[in-house]
Amino acid sequence: MLGFSALRKRLYALLLGGLCLAMGLVAGLHLEATVAPFALEPIYAVGALFWLLCVPFWLRAKWRLPESAAAPLIGCVLLVPPSLAIAHLRLLSPWLLLGVMAAVWIADISAYFVGRAFGRRKLAPSISPGKSWEGAYGAVTAVTLYGLACISYWGSVKGLGLLPVALLLVGFTALSIIGDLFESLVKRQAGVKDSGTLLPGHGGVLDRIDSLTSTLPVVALIALWMAR
Repeated sequence: MLGFSALRKRLYALLLGGLCLAMGLVAGLHLEATVAPFALEPIYAVGALFWLLCVPFWLRAKWRLPESAAAPLIGCVLLVPPSLAIAHLRLLSPWLLLGVMAAVWIADISAYFVGRAFGRRKLAPSISPGKSWEGAYGAVTAVTLYGLACISYWGSVKGLGLLPVALLLVGFTALSIIGDLFESLVKRQAGVKDSGTLLPGHGGVLDRIDSLTSTLPVVALIALWMAR
């Protein structure tokens, strides 16, 4: 989507992979022992700040990716924190990672079907015409019910009541929608139907993980704080 040549694409992919590997080794993600939070917290914090403070304004103003060295840096912020978060959350608990991913899938599926059935008001017509406010409300409802059901089965969240947890679930759903919209905006501005060629007809790999890129760093950051 940045229009890199084939060689630059390969070099950039190697750079991102090497960066994830190096940071994962420093943090101890290759070990079964406790990971080093000082190595991961700043990375997650950068990702969380990008999605929580920058991207909402980005979507509102419909900024374009800069044609400079800043664009590859944005790619690093987009992909490195969630990549490390996947390994980190799996280390903490495979069920935790699966539960977070399932919440994203539930949000996506609910938004699609509720939007198809009841969608009237467009959420962001100039970015993703298929999304509606009704679909977003359906996603929020489904994820909140799913999260509360998980808590009732597994037990309460450390130090939090049901209302704060419900609000966090609403925020989680909003964040997953923001991740989806951001990827749609970048694709639209780049004039491409798919973000890549590895999954033709499915929007590319980034289209399959767009909501995970926005939610995983925030969840991992909260997991670090709660583990203290």
